[in-house]
Amino acid sequence: MFIMNLIRGITLTLPRLFSSVQQNSAQQRILQLLYGRFPEAIVNVVDVSGGCGAMFEVYVESREFEGLTTLKQHKLITQTLKEQIKDMHGVRIHTSVPKPK
Repeated sequence: MFIMNLIRGITLTLPRLFSSVQQNSAQQRILQLLYGRFPEAIVNVVDVSGGCGAMFEVYVESREFEGLTTLKQHKLITQTLKEQIKDMHGVRIHTSVPKPK
């Protein structure tokens, strides 16, 4: 019984792991826009809608955010993604300034 549950768990988990590696076209477009606007940034975009492209989580770390409030940082992101956001169910934005080395 233990082996069957283990196998069942693995087969349910593997597709989720590999689906997060593949990027859909909306995800790629968001990355292009963010790298275009913040070329020196560290950017990560995750489709959290299960792959349908309706909900994204966006992480941007950039020196351009230095001295800005979180609200202003997020506003820069939403302005950059204005057209894409119209077609989304939602977006979660996380911004930060790189830590000094």
